[in-house]
Amino acid sequence: MQPFSPAQCTLGIEFGSTRIKAVLVGPDHAPLAQGDFTWENKLENGLWTYDDPAIWAGLQAAYAALAADVRTRYGTALTTVGCIGISAMMHGYLAFDEAGELLVPFRTWRNTNTGRAADALTAAFGFNIPQRWSVAHLYQAMLDREAHLPRLRFFTTLAGYVHWRLTGRKVLGVGDASGMFPIDSRTGQYDRAMLEQFNTLAAEQGYPVDLAALLPAVLPAGAEAGVLTPAGAALLDPTGTMQPGVPLCPPEGDAGTGMAATNSVAPRTGNVSAGTSIFAMVVLEHPLGRVYPEIDLVTTPDGAPVAMVHCNNCTSDINAWVDLLAEAAALCGAEVDKGALFTALFERSLQGAADAGGIVPVNYYSGEGVTHFDAGCPLLLRRPDSRLDLANFMRGQIYSAMATLAIGLDILRREQVGVDSLTGHGGLFKTPGVAQRYLAAAAGAPVTVMRTAGEGGPYGMALLAAYALHRAPGQTLADYLGTRVFAGAQSRTLTPDPADEKGFAAFLGRYRQALAAERAALDVE
Repeated sequence: MQPFSPAQCTLGIEFGSTRIKAVLVGPDHAPLAQGDFTWENKLENGLWTYDDPAIWAGLQAAYAALAADVRTRYGTALTTVGCIGISAMMHGYLAFDEAGELLVPFRTWRNTNTGRAADALTAAFGFNIPQRWSVAHLYQAMLDREAHLPRLRFFTTLAGYVHWRLTGRKVLGVGDASGMFPIDSRTGQYDRAMLEQFNTLAAEQGYPVDLAALLPAVLPAGAEAGVLTPAGAALLDPTGTMQPGVPLCPPEGDAGTGMAATNSVAPRTGNVSAGTSIFAMVVLEHPLGRVYPEIDLVTTPDGAPVAMVHCNNCTSDINAWVDLLAEAAALCGAEVDKGALFTALFERSLQGAADAGGIVPVNYYSGEGVTHFDAGCPLLLRRPDSRLDLANFMRGQIYSAMATLAIGLDILRREQVGVDSLTGHGGLFKTPGVAQRYLAAAAGAPVTVMRTAGEGGPYGMALLAAYALHRAPGQTLADYLGTRVFAGAQSRTLTPDPADEKGFAAFLGRYRQALAAERAALDVE
C-alpha cells in the first residue's frame, strides 16, 4: 500500500448538473480517491431547481463515498486534508435574507425566463448579460415585482452558498463571480461603473439597492478564503471524523475548474467542457470588436479575460436514447452495463457517414441563448432518403451535442480570436478518439484530450486547491499548472480530418434548417 499523507492532499468537490463528485489528489496531483452522488434538477412552477435539502444530502453522500474509498485504498480514516475547494454550476440565483434563510427556491443556470432583464442590462451596460447570469435573475425579479425582494440581503451561486455554509465566508472566486456580474480585468473586481448603472436601474424599478453589498466578495485563485468551521465540518461529515480548521481556497464555477483541469488559463489556450451542458472557453489576447449576445465575457480563476460560448444542451438527449437502447436490450434478455454500452455506441458511430447520413437530432431540452430559444423540445428529423442505421444515428446524436457550440465558435473565428488548440474534457470525451475527432471537425482546430479528461471539474477544483496549498511565492496559476501539474501529462491530440470537416459542415447546415422545425414545435405547445 502506497504512503498516504492527507495533509499534503487536496480535495475538490463539484456540484454538476447530474452528479456531485469529490476527488482527492496527492501532492503529485494524481487522483487518489473519489466519491459521487447522482442527483437531478426538477421543473417546479416553471423554473428549474434543486431542493435545498438535496444540496446537503448530496454533499454528504459524495464525501462519504470518497472517505470510504480512502479507507478501502489506504486503510485509514480521513480526518484532515491540506486544502478543500468547492465548485458548482455557474450562474443562477440563490437569495437570502438577514438571517441567512433562503428566500426562493434555487434558480439554476438552466432557466431562460430572464430574457427581458438580460436584454435591458445588455443595452444599459454595453456588455453582454446572458439570461442565466445571476444579475439577470435579480433584475428579472425586480421587473416581475417579486415579493421576496424587500428582504433580500445577499445572493450568490451554488458554489458560493456551499462555501459560505462550510466556512462562514461570503466570498467567490473571480471566475465564478464573473458569471454573476461583469468583472473589470484591470482590477479583478466587479465593474464599478456597471454597479452604479445597475443601482440606477433598480431604483427606477422601485428597488433602491447597493448591489455591491448584496454580492459576494471576489477573490483570485490561491487567495485565503477561510477555514472549515466546526459547523461546516459537521455539515460535510456528520460522522465527526473530518476535523475543523482545514483551509479552503476560493470557490469556483465549473468553467474555471474546467480551465484548470485542462491547463487552459494562458492566452491562446482554450477548452471545451461537455456534459449536461457544453461550453468552450478561449483566453483572449485582445477584446472582441463588439458585443455579441451569443458570447459571454468571463475570466479565468486568476482574472484574465475569456470568451465563453455556453450551450445549455449537450448529453441529455444522448443519455435518453442510450437508456432506450438499454431497455430494448433488456427486453431481449441481455444484461447491459451502461458504461460499456456508451463506449460501444460511440465507437459504432465511427462507421457512420461523415454527414451522419442525413439524420438530424435537435437536442434541445431547454432554451439556447446562442440560437435564441427560450425553451426546448427534443426532435429527431430525417428525410425518406436518409440512411437510418445505428452508426448514423449515433454519429448524428454526438454531432447534435456540439452543433450549437459550433455555431457560437463561428463568431470567434470571424473575430480572429487566436487559439492554438482546444482541450476537451468531461463525460462526452470518455470514449477515446470519438467525440474528440468530431469536435476537431466542428471547431476546425486541433483538439487535445488528456488522460484525466474524464475527471473534469472536481479534479480541476482539487488542482486550484493544490495551487493555494503548494504554489511558490509569486508563482502564477499558468506557471503552476504548466510546470508542476501538466509538464509530463499523457495526452492525445487530433487534427481536423478534411472529410469529417466537410461532413460536419453538411450536418450543421441541416441542423440550422431543423431549428425552424424546433420553433414550430414550440409554437404548437
